[in-house]
Amino acid sequence: MYENILVVEDDEVIRMALADRLQSEGYKVEFASDGEEGLRKATQNSFDLVVLDIMLPRKNGFDVCRDIRMTGVVVPILMLTARGQTIDKVLGLKIGADDYLTKPFDAMELLARIEALLRRTKSPTVGGTHQFGELQVDLRGTSVTRNGKVVPLSAREFQLLRYFVEHRGVTLARDLLLREVWAYSSDAFTRTVDVHVASLRQKIEENPKRPSLILTVPGLGYKFAP
Repeated sequence: MYENILVVEDDEVIRMALADRLQSEGYKVEFASDGEEGLRKATQNSFDLVVLDIMLPRKNGFDVCRDIRMTGVVVPILMLTARGQTIDKVLGLKIGADDYLTKPFDAMELLARIEALLRRTKSPTVGGTHQFGELQVDLRGTSVTRNGKVVPLSAREFQLLRYFVEHRGVTLARDLLLREVWAYSSDAFTRTVDVHVASLRQKIEENPKRPSLILTVPGLGYKFAP
């Protein structure tokens, strides 16, 4: 069964180019030309991945990404930005994006990012439901609740939390997390792990400023030690 990708992009030339390339690789592709249409399709239909431009009419990509996550949809989101500024990348990751790519981009790099996101999302999990105080993590059902309320995580945040749960008590270096969760080399955007850990703490910790689940091990990395 071919993966179904939603491309939210207002530039018709880019849409057509992406359609040709993605379909030639065997993906099924659906499009939205503005933010509101993209949000509606992403939340009302089942997609394996969303490619989301930032500069969109009617609703920008940041707002679309945030609103997708607020509904509890965990689909991987790859954001496209023409700005190439670190602040945009950090903001995108904080509000729930899983990866980013700066325009103009090489088609092979786009495909590699898509394949990595899909591979990580579909990787097998072990165990079932894990309880850590008020936090409940269902690895098979890809859901997280705290005090019985759904915690809206991005696909990448869930993958990172899953990796922490599966390696409970182990100190994990940032380079290791980049390789295992992102499939990136160590020369990738170095704040990626820190941004996602900070975001996870905001969502799952009772007191994010004094975390009791995801601990920082100075000079080494992080440890999940509930």
